[in-house]
Amino acid sequence: MQLHRADVIDGAIAILDQYGLADLTMRRLAGSLQVQPGALYWHFPNKQALLGAVADRILAPMDDPIAAEEWSGQIAELAHRLRDCLLTYRDGAELVSATYASRLTTSKGRERLASVAIRAGMPQSEAELAAFTLLHYVLGQTVDEQSRIQMDSAGALTEDASPVTETPDATARFDFGLQLFIAGVRHLLGTSVR
Repeated sequence: MQLHRADVIDGAIAILDQYGLADLTMRRLAGSLQVQPGALYWHFPNKQALLGAVADRILAPMDDPIAAEEWSGQIAELAHRLRDCLLTYRDGAELVSATYASRLTTSKGRERLASVAIRAGMPQSEAELAAFTLLHYVLGQTVDEQSRIQMDSAGALTEDASPVTETPDATARFDFGLQLFIAGVRHLLGTSVR
């Protein structure tokens, strides 16, 4: 059987989902695909390039059409879509965060966020900064959310581990921060409705 690039990415995602990012090694991946580790390097020069391709696969739904018509709805839709992409896979947020930091993944999602801000009337330089700000918010929030899920499933979270005032619903916490972000963009645009 000939090994294709897509097979390697599929295998890596399966390991990510089953074992987590820390256990996604080239040796384990080669074993699961029943090939020698060197066969993987035919498709990816190193593990970092493979992780970038996995991140691109995780983020593929960011290219789907946007249903919302108004800019604030488009930003909210894209932010929720990004969060959903990251939560779909175990350690998805950590993997994507690492590949964004090393510039190994596509920036299409961030570019879409910037485009929405530009169409809303924000200058390009500010729109780029706004897109980075929202991207970092979603990544940070989702890394925390996934870490809590894993610690809770391992029994590592206790009643004392989280403040009483913390909202137990992760989506409600996410939406609160997202609404603060959108309100900030509205303020910068100098209008309450656009």
